[in-house]
Amino acid sequence: MPRGALASLTLMPGSNPMFGLNTLGGALTLQTKSGDTHPGTEIELQAGSFKRFSGEISHGRVLGENGHLFLSASVFDEDGWRDYSPGQVRQLFVKGGAHVGDLSWSLSLTLADNDLIGNGPLPESMLAQRRAQVYTRPDQTLTKLTMLTLNASYDLSSTHQLSATAYVRRARSATLNGDLNDDYDPPTVPEAGVENRTKTSQRGAGLALQSTQKLGGQQLTVGASYDRARSSFQQTEAEGDLDATRAVVPTDAPEVDALISGTTRTASVFVHDLISLAPDLQLTLAGRYNDTRVSTVDDGRIQLGLPTTLDGEGRYRKFNPAAGLTWQASPSLTLFGSLSQGNRAPSPIELGCSDPANACVLPNALQSDPPLKQVVSRTLEIGARGKLAPALNWNAAVFHTVNSDDLLFISNGTAAGYFTNFGRTQRQGVEIGLSQQYTAFGWSASYSYLRATYRSSACIVAEHNSTAETSPACTGDDEIEIRPGDSIPGLPRHSFKLAADWLASTGLSVGAQLRAYSGQFVRGNENNQHRPDGVDFNGAGRIGGFAVLDLTGSWKFGKNLEVFGKVANVFDRRYATAGLLGENAFDASGALQAPADWRAEQFVGPGAPRAAWVGVRLSF
Repeated sequence: MPRGALASLTLMPGSNPMFGLNTLGGALTLQTKSGDTHPGTEIELQAGSFKRFSGEISHGRVLGENGHLFLSASVFDEDGWRDYSPGQVRQLFVKGGAHVGDLSWSLSLTLADNDLIGNGPLPESMLAQRRAQVYTRPDQTLTKLTMLTLNASYDLSSTHQLSATAYVRRARSATLNGDLNDDYDPPTVPEAGVENRTKTSQRGAGLALQSTQKLGGQQLTVGASYDRARSSFQQTEAEGDLDATRAVVPTDAPEVDALISGTTRTASVFVHDLISLAPDLQLTLAGRYNDTRVSTVDDGRIQLGLPTTLDGEGRYRKFNPAAGLTWQASPSLTLFGSLSQGNRAPSPIELGCSDPANACVLPNALQSDPPLKQVVSRTLEIGARGKLAPALNWNAAVFHTVNSDDLLFISNGTAAGYFTNFGRTQRQGVEIGLSQQYTAFGWSASYSYLRATYRSSACIVAEHNSTAETSPACTGDDEIEIRPGDSIPGLPRHSFKLAADWLASTGLSVGAQLRAYSGQFVRGNENNQHRPDGVDFNGAGRIGGFAVLDLTGSWKFGKNLEVFGKVANVFDRRYATAGLLGENAFDASGALQAPADWRAEQFVGPGAPRAAWVGVRLSF
């Protein structure tokens, strides 16, 4: 969706069941613009580092006495800062509607056509030689989306409203991944690369009906929804050679590895009741019952005779309750607390990739697999917010979330892995925020402490972890033991954000944004016990923390013209945002080594270097 089509974006934290499936940690609500609420025209052009160019146009207007129309279109082109990493994004949003008496309706169309390169992590030895290198290529994803959404509401009375939402959605994606051939062993297997391609087609539709009524000191909402989606998936692979840029050049004809189709159907009923126990005390009660059916059909076995058995069907039912209490203790202090539960059903792709003995090539190559359970998340949050001074706002909260049967993707350290249910995981912590706004100066600061841990024991495959096959409790090949209390990789414990804006003079404003994160464990080091020896095992098993400063500025010339700019990563800090333990087949310069010289190493996702962009915005 174009950025210019968004009127607001709100994060609703916790396992709120009112938003249906998948709200395990929260939900994002996006409010789009309409012609009657956002009339006028805005044009924005931007260009700068990495040969980036972006353009966006938005226009809203009132039609006649009751109608309205809004449209927004955007384009984005960039070469990227890493080798061979261009990207293109094309988006369109059109929304029309009317208010006729007690009836309001809108119909919106969303279109997207994107071509993105997602170069993956890089071995630290290659990173030290040149940060812009890529491991193997290409890693291309093509996506096309068409979605039509109808929203309508009817006021039966001043206290009772009926509303409905209906949508149809079609998404198509194709991926092209040039990967290392794990079986490379000259002269027996001379092909060093393998080209993996996938095609995914999804068609979905849904309908939701809702009644909201004010009854004295309460507001009661009841509703029902039904969603249905059909998907088809095909993956092929073709062995080939690696050229000087580590791109795969196929030498064999592609072979189909998997061909499946799947259906997901979810029926839900929900209720939400906001009760005023007192003028300053509000109670919220909510609940939602979800009934989801997921089925897969092995078209590859039926049509092509593939040696797979992917047919299957699962049913997942769950009632998720929620309760919250808000007390305005004084005009400058509000206390709140909530307890909620959400659930998520496995997708057909996850059901088809859950056998550790048959790891899936990313994004997925499917084999016959064991069934998976649905994920259930329970969240407790207690907090407060208020004012310390007329212009100084603050907020603080503690949270505790436990996921049961969490679905994790376990990597085998190359380009493959599998999905599995993992007992229990836990995320708990503290969030604190401060903000202050004066006439010409404003600032905000936020801090988060997150303790994310496994709460169950398990054995998982992690071949390049130094502790693999050393635990008496885990006897499988290349397995490590995870114990309760081990930190979940990829999640920094401390994060801090600081922002400030200053209106230096009439029309001229400058700003600064600082974000800082502590270190984190990498994937493959789920037991937090990896120790490098510099010979058989390399890499610390974790990446360090970092802080990045951005600067922004704008200059308005009257009401209609604004020039703006941004400098990202002002001090050109070198940092990484993610990592994993894997096997590196290349030397520091990127030359392919003999299989006997491949070594276990840490891969990291490098952060972007310093960059700058300038733009102009016209408003009418």
